[in-house]
Amino acid sequence: MPQRFILLVEDNPDDEALTIRALNKHNVANGVVVVRDGAEAIDFLFGTGAHAGRNVSELPQIVLLDLKLPKLDGFEVLRRIRADERTQTLPVVILTSSKEERDVAQGYRDGCNSYVRKPVNFDEFIEAARQLGLYWLLLNEGPPR
Repeated sequence: MPQRFILLVEDNPDDEALTIRALNKHNVANGVVVVRDGAEAIDFLFGTGAHAGRNVSELPQIVLLDLKLPKLDGFEVLRRIRADERTQTLPVVILTSSKEERDVAQGYRDGCNSYVRKPVNFDEFIEAARQLGLYWLLLNEGPPR
């Protein structure tokens, strides 16, 4: 696993491929680990279930979190991340197609660092992913590990 990596929590294969392609196009995909539902995201972060034995001291630089996920929705994943001392300062960006004002408000109440709507237009999506990657991986000074 790369030293610096992104955890992408995305159940839609098309959105997953598009996100990875966009990050790769701009050389900001230092490594992307993909999980496809909320339960797997929790297992990955905390070294449980299918990810038992994973070195949990190796945390992603950022979590890109969809909201509409199977098993556990994105809000529940975010609440569990914020509730645990090991991950409570981990940067989490909600990356979703939801335009619901209540979802934006809930995301910030639950502790997301940013809320980004997935653009429908391909070129806009590529640019949004580039900016996310550049900011969170290169410009942002994250919390000490």
